[in-house]
Amino acid sequence: MKKILSLVLVSALGGLLTLGAYKLFLEPENKVIVTAAPANPAFLPTSNMSGFTSEAPDFALAAENTVNAVVHVKNVSLSSGQLSMQDLFRGRSTPRAQMGTGSGVIVNADGYIITNNHVINNAKELSVTLNNNKTYKAEVVGSDPKTDIALLKIDADEELPFVTFANSDDVKVGEWVLAVGNPFNLTSTVTAGIISAKARDLSGTSAQSFLQTDAAVNPGNSGGALVNTKGELIGINTAISSQTGSYVGYSFAVPSNIARRVIEDIMEYGNVQNGILGISGTALNSALSLEFGVSDTQGIYVDSVIEASGAEKAGVKKGDIIKEIDNIKVSKFADLTGHINAKRVNDEVMLKVFRDGELKTINVTLTRNETTILPLVGTLRNATKEQLKKYDLKHGLVIISLNENNKEDWEADGVKEGSIVTALNGEEVKSIEDIENIKSNRGYKIPYSIGIIKNNGERITYRFR
Repeated sequence: MKKILSLVLVSALGGLLTLGAYKLFLEPENKVIVTAAPANPAFLPTSNMSGFTSEAPDFALAAENTVNAVVHVKNVSLSSGQLSMQDLFRGRSTPRAQMGTGSGVIVNADGYIITNNHVINNAKELSVTLNNNKTYKAEVVGSDPKTDIALLKIDADEELPFVTFANSDDVKVGEWVLAVGNPFNLTSTVTAGIISAKARDLSGTSAQSFLQTDAAVNPGNSGGALVNTKGELIGINTAISSQTGSYVGYSFAVPSNIARRVIEDIMEYGNVQNGILGISGTALNSALSLEFGVSDTQGIYVDSVIEASGAEKAGVKKGDIIKEIDNIKVSKFADLTGHINAKRVNDEVMLKVFRDGELKTINVTLTRNETTILPLVGTLRNATKEQLKKYDLKHGLVIISLNENNKEDWEADGVKEGSIVTALNGEEVKSIEDIENIKSNRGYKIPYSIGIIKNNGERITYRFR
């Protein structure tokens, strides 16, 4: 009997253990969770589109079309180079051929090519190699040191592939771009990136307006193409900002609208027709807004209006705040100058200015630049025929106001308003453009020599150290 009871108890215990194990490890868990419904339920969009999941654009077609229109430019110039022992003993410096390279962009089938002025500067001989390895001699049609743009021409035995222009004003920050050129003599190199910023001024003078990109650009890319995903030209690669001389994350291109205007002027007039608005001003920020007593912190505060300029004739006044030009927002001076640099003399622009609490629209016709500032001297203007005849001159620029810091020194030496500047750094100057071109040369900070005819007719050359 005891054995039977023992068996029953063992069996019962085994069943309980089996049932417990099943409940614990094998039976599905059914939990009831109580939640409070939100007072304002969130509704999520049903679209499955997301900006973070889209694929990068396919650059293959744009790259294929562009590489055939980007050329390798070789510049042979003469340099004194390192002196030999024989040169030292004989007191001479023997010129030596020096090779420079860069890139260029074919812009029509007849063989016109855009490049940078610094790529072809001082060239004794220029050659251009196409993507099909054909090489041609190139001639300089014209150049503009101010914008660093030059136009070349080759006579090819065939119609050439070319890149079409896009409107660089339409370019957006964040837009994908390709840089095509010949860095380090590596021909037909393509790099991709985005537009990092617009209207960049690297000079600090508000004279430049570059497109900034993070597409890799290195020495040799200068003069090459910056194109959009359609393969259209939006800029000419020009500069990098680097302590090493090589790419460190961003580079700069002359916008296509500026490059196009420069080469069209060169082809039509033989030189560049620079139009000016006729104001001087300051980009606003919090500190300047407080100083000027205005509430705006964005826009260009007009400090002064040039006499007889388009701005004065149209009614722009000191104290106006320029908010837009041709419906393009203006937040820094390079926004303004960049747009104007793409225009010609007698072109009309539409300004939106804030004045006396109201937004006004003013149409301004751009006029020719008739004045320039020469460091150490003052403000110069193209001399009239009567002023030149007085000193029996054929060319020169008249001093209309002396630099305030040096005025007493100049006047003590007989140089006054009305004196004529005839040469700068050893070069004759015939126009404002000549002065601007010399000032645009790399490394120029102050003049080292100035030829002047004083009011009493005395001719003198001042040299600075």
